[in-house]
Amino acid sequence: MSKATSHMDVLQGTLDLLVLKTLAGLGPLHGYGIARRIEQVSEDLLALNQGTLYPALLRLEQQGWIKSEWGVSENNRRARFYSLTVTGNAQLETEISRWRRMSAAVNAIIADHGGSAGQGRQLE
Repeated sequence: MSKATSHMDVLQGTLDLLVLKTLAGLGPLHGYGIARRIEQVSEDLLALNQGTLYPALLRLEQQGWIKSEWGVSENNRRARFYSLTVTGNAQLETEISRWRRMSAAVNAIIADHGGSAGQGRQLE
């Protein structure tokens, strides 16, 4: 599989969790750093583009879950650095709990042996 086709879109509703967890683990980061870290930890399976990430960062900041301030990046460029707030840390715990419940439900459906994949059973 080529690198261009091996990336997966971030599932709707998981971006908040990924951003909050990244900031909780590494402290203040600029947007590019957040995106690269998520790609790195996911072994390049998840890719975030600017059109996805920056609106999410703005929304998270408006919700009070992260804050931002201007600083200088490792490339000596002006960049906005994002960090987790106390409220954001509490929200992270909520998001982790939601993810665990959702992934457990999906795993239960995948593991269901009530019918084989592709048999096309219909409910009456």
